[in-house]
Amino acid sequence: MIIDPELQRAASDSAVAAAARSRVEMQRLDRLEALEEAEALFSDIWGGDPVPMAAHLMRALSSAGSYIVGAYEVDPPARGTMLAACVGFWGPPDQPSLHSHIAGVAAGARGRDLGFALKLHQRAEALAHGVAVVNWTYDPLIARNAHFNLHKLGGRAAAYAVNHYGVMPDAINAGDETDRMVLRWELGSARARAACDGAEAPPPPATEMIMVEIPTDIESLRRSDPELAGAWRRKLRDQLVPLLDSGGRIVDFDRVRSSYLVEVTGQGAQE
Repeated sequence: MIIDPELQRAASDSAVAAAARSRVEMQRLDRLEALEEAEALFSDIWGGDPVPMAAHLMRALSSAGSYIVGAYEVDPPARGTMLAACVGFWGPPDQPSLHSHIAGVAAGARGRDLGFALKLHQRAEALAHGVAVVNWTYDPLIARNAHFNLHKLGGRAAAYAVNHYGVMPDAINAGDETDRMVLRWELGSARARAACDGAEAPPPPATEMIMVEIPTDIESLRRSDPELAGAWRRKLRDQLVPLLDSGGRIVDFDRVRSSYLVEVTGQGAQE
């Protein structure tokens, strides 16, 4: 696919600016030592056994040209410390895309907009490779991720996948079904461009909307009341799946009300 050179330049500029604001340097990871550092970072974030992403697997993906990047501290005294990492792999030649499989930020580095810097770097790299779409999945019950993906990045919720990964042994997912929202990030869309350039995403058009609420902090709720957290999983699934199946479209996430905004038409509007 031929990508507009002006879009590529703008994406590269936005990525460089985001990394500077977060005070990190982005580096492609291919050395085994760096991949082992990324494995340790992912293990610290997700916990559990086996590790979420093993260095030997990342080494194979790196050898195949996959997207594996680390964000390193630039300020002393911790200069050179890996603070975040991201792994993705390219789609088939007839469907040019990048699937972003895992991305994580060290607990001590949160609050520096590192996730945004990682994604803007990923966007610039994808466009440089002639790829205009990045896909990934996220837990639709985690409000901060819903806001980040749909509002801050200007992504689009493409599908709701029930128990997408099955049982996962890590500390974050253990004991819960892995329902996931499939996110499609159209890198050249007006919404994504505005978001990546630091502008407020345009509001959805004034059509009939349904608000679907989720907890403001499901992660804390899972620790304090796993049974109630599981009930929220089923409630969200029972609300969103029929809406989407009947033609509804998730257009944004309202962080203040901790709710998905779902545009409904036809049968979906009558239910």
